[in-house]
Amino acid sequence: MAHTFDDLVEKQRDADQAQGEVERLRGEYGPPTARQWNERQTEVYEQAWRDWHGLAADVQGAITKYAKDEGQARNDVEADVKKAARHPELASA
Repeated sequence: MAHTFDDLVEKQRDADQAQGEVERLRGEYGPPTARQWNERQTEVYEQAWRDWHGLAADVQGAITKYAKDEGQARNDVEADVKKAARHPELASA
């Protein structure tokens, strides 16, 4: 499926939001290495982690395809997507 640049930005925002949820859970539950979590906490954290990594993989694949289709350097596209997703006020600069 072809993606527009705006699609990539939305995918990046979704991945960033999922990463934020993982970080929030780590703050709430403590570090995963402590393993003092109950079964429910472990399930919630592991699902959040899988969600984040799935979304991150999706956006990375979409960026690769977009860059190839557009004849652009992949790292430039990724940087532009992250800038637009995380700092929209700077994206047009």
